Amino acid sequence: MSGPLAGIRVVDLSAMLSGPWAADILGDQGADVIKVEPPGAGDHVRALRNQSQGMASMFVNINRSKRSVTLNLKHPEGVATLRTLVATADVLVQNFRPGVVERLGISYDDLREVNPGLVYLSISGFGETGPYSERRVYDPIVQALSGLTTVQAGSDTERPKLIRTVLPDKLTAIAGAQAICAALVARGRSGTGQHIKLSMLDTVLSFLWASDMNAYTFMDQPVEPERAASFIDLIYETADGYITVSTMQDREWHAFCAAADRPDLLDDDRFNTPAKRDENVEERLTVIQEVLLKRPASEWLEILPEHDVPCAPALRRYELIDHPQVLASGSIVESEHPVAGRLRQARPAPRFSDTPVGPSRGAPLLGQHNTQVLEELGVTREEIVRLVAEGVVGDEHQEPDPAPADEADAVLTRGA
Repeated sequence: MSGPLAGIRVVDLSAMLSGPWAADILGDQGADVIKVEPPGAGDHVRALRNQSQGMASMFVNINRSKRSVTLNLKHPEGVATLRTLVATADVLVQNFRPGVVERLGISYDDLREVNPGLVYLSISGFGETGPYSERRVYDPIVQALSGLTTVQAGSDTERPKLIRTVLPDKLTAIAGAQAICAALVARGRSGTGQHIKLSMLDTVLSFLWASDMNAYTFMDQPVEPERAASFIDLIYETADGYITVSTMQDREWHAFCAAADRPDLLDDDRFNTPAKRDENVEERLTVIQEVLLKRPASEWLEILPEHDVPCAPALRRYELIDHPQVLASGSIVESEHPVAGRLRQARPAPRFSDTPVGPSRGAPLLGQHNTQVLEELGVTREEIVRLVAEGVVGDEHQEPDPAPADEADAVLTRGA
């Protein structure tokens, strides 16, 4: 593998989305990521729908830069094999519920005995202490508890609404990958690893406080609930479709008024300062909507950029694939998976000038790399055969056991 993390080995014990994608981000940047899965079943995501040749699309997308090894961590020899693997690693990622890794004997304290330089990331739903710490958790649960659903609703007094994507899971993955890299930098100075504890709840609260909790920042300035939300819907209907337009700064508001041929709005007492435009936001949005209905989207998307007004079409998902900007930037890449066939995926977002990343290795079959990885650890072929026979290691190239339909369609988060 090439990329800035080439030479870093990651052991990924996690399942579902937050942990696996955190590890995969590192793999996309060059790390050797070894995904450790239970024999027979593997990661639950393997069983989800939207499949090609037995490979689920979500699994393919968030495990594309990994090798797969199957170990029975309820067997003492499985744990012993994991300890041997961890001794060669730089990072371990796990998202079991709090207490599970201690019962299995694979906690940070257990594994730092064999590798003092190990960076160990534990992802949980609510943290490792408190009344919710041991509860099962899925993405909507965190959305609700964190206040995110109220932000999405537009007001603290409206019916809460879920964001229609698993935002807490994805944010936690990105925060986890960043935290691991920070810990690796610290290890470069100190020579020792450390335990990173990351909860989905803390991640979302940090995300919200960057902009959505401003009304609650100054403790001596109480605010009414209906004034606490900052959500504004900036999707507008035109004569034939939908676009978004943003006029946050004075110069953009002035430019919009010129593009709309509405100079009268500049002198309107409701809108002639940024503070007044914010105070009268609903009236301002109504005026903008009335203006935009007079022309088709294609015309506005020519006129507004000419006046340097930020705008874009509100694309459907199937439309963005062929959008000129997406094509020009090479944001979507195609590859050939040896089992799943031709793939279309988003490229890794960061682009490194001196350590460019190469193509991903492609998501692995269950246990595909058992022999390869175990031989790297010095295990003989004969010993591998014995471990497979005794249920310590799974067979290579296994097909996962199918999950019940109600489980396969569940909203995703982390391992139980």
